[in-house]
Amino acid sequence: MQTINSPAAWFSRLSPGRRRFLLAFTGGILATSGGKAAPADADPWPALAGQIFPGKTLQDGSALLAIDAPYRAEDAAVVPVTLRTILPADDHRQVRSITLVIDANPSPLAAVFTLAPGSGIDRIATRVRVDDYTNIHAVAELSDGTLWAAARFVKASGGCSAPALKPVAGDIPIGTLRFRLFPAGEDGRREAQVMVRHPNYSGMQMDQISRLYIPADFVQTLTVRQGDDLLLTIAGGISISENPSFRFSFRPNGGKSFRVEGADSTGKRFSGTFPVDSAA
Repeated sequence: MQTINSPAAWFSRLSPGRRRFLLAFTGGILATSGGKAAPADADPWPALAGQIFPGKTLQDGSALLAIDAPYRAEDAAVVPVTLRTILPADDHRQVRSITLVIDANPSPLAAVFTLAPGSGIDRIATRVRVDDYTNIHAVAELSDGTLWAAARFVKASGGCSAPALKPVAGDIPIGTLRFRLFPAGEDGRREAQVMVRHPNYSGMQMDQISRLYIPADFVQTLTVRQGDDLLLTIAGGISISENPSFRFSFRPNGGKSFRVEGADSTGKRFSGTFPVDSAA
């Protein structure tokens, strides 16, 4: 019998078809709570937590993990979310992964960020779609196997079905990568940003010409390496906004370049190598 050691490991072992099903159609998880039609006091989080972290205990992580997001979003299709881990200096544990869940979305499991040991990543920023007033949960798994959860309430609606910027996928240069580096902070960490040109279709957007729904097509995996060392792996789904962007802190290792590799749900692969000098 397969042992699931962590949500990130469990997710990575799924077949591509199963990942697409889970990430694009996990609205069924909410069915027991009635989804969007449920009473206002029906909290989907207990059911979601049990499905995503079966048999695991989630502890209050409000002192270790913070979610920065607007209380009322200006654009439900592009809601900025920043995840920050706050481990005390004398705490020698490391963060293995952070799972991002948007409770009321048709596909609640938005992303799993797996942090390489020694990467120094303590901040990740991205943009998400929010389909209804909801709690956004982040769950950090530490190196001792414990899970810590934090939440942030966001008022937004309709983000998953909002029209794409361009209605036809053929008009978009899918997979074009951009990479930026930012100056080092006082603690020596730097920040990098990976941007992918991709419609990240949710499957719920309508082609404004044909009036047919556009099939789901989204960035499914991204890996970022600093020199030969793995920094970050991202497993994403339809709740990540169009043209996915991920900005994160990291500890420089002296590597002369960064390598980004990714794939979307249709099997398209894309990659790029970015010398440190040109990315700065």
